[in-house]
Amino acid sequence: MKLPREFYARPTVQVARDLLGCALVHRDPDDGRERRCRVVETEAYCGAKDLACHAAKGRTARTEVMFGEPGHAYLYLIYGMYWCFNVVARPPGLAEAVLVRAAVPLAHCDGHLSGPGALCRGLHLDGRRYGADLCGDALYLEAREGPRPRIVTGERVNVDYAGVWARKRWRFAIDQEPAVSRPRPFPMARRRQIPPDR
Repeated sequence: MKLPREFYARPTVQVARDLLGCALVHRDPDDGRERRCRVVETEAYCGAKDLACHAAKGRTARTEVMFGEPGHAYLYLIYGMYWCFNVVARPPGLAEAVLVRAAVPLAHCDGHLSGPGALCRGLHLDGRRYGADLCGDALYLEAREGPRPRIVTGERVNVDYAGVWARKRWRFAIDQEPAVSRPRPFPMARRRQIPPDR
């Protein structure tokens, strides 16, 4: 079942947790293939107050979609060559989003999907899907099947510049999942787990 708009309109940290285990589907405009994967790692970015979030630098042409309706795709380039896929959350104007960091291939994916750049390469996702409605038919997420997985948390990656915000434990991953990107969210001996029923 495709996730409805209401799913994305909730608190961003909650959306980030609840995306784990969901299927991400991209209908490739080049070859028509339906590329599918299962999300295993996410990071929450919580608006202008969060110095690790792109919205902290204000409303720009790049971040415009973040300020709009929840349930849309925010894609941006890093290092001038790697696309990253984000899901816009919360009501319009709050500019919050969830970065999908890693996934497990299910169908027609190219290579591994461990890391945000690899995920976009494997799904053939690029700037053409910027602003795509995730409640549409070209790019969307489907509800998780089965029980909620056990989740581990950690600090977000490559945001040391964000001061105290860099220490927010807003990175979420499925426990013991090999496809989770490095560095792993937590050393195994001291990881914090979120019980599957929360």
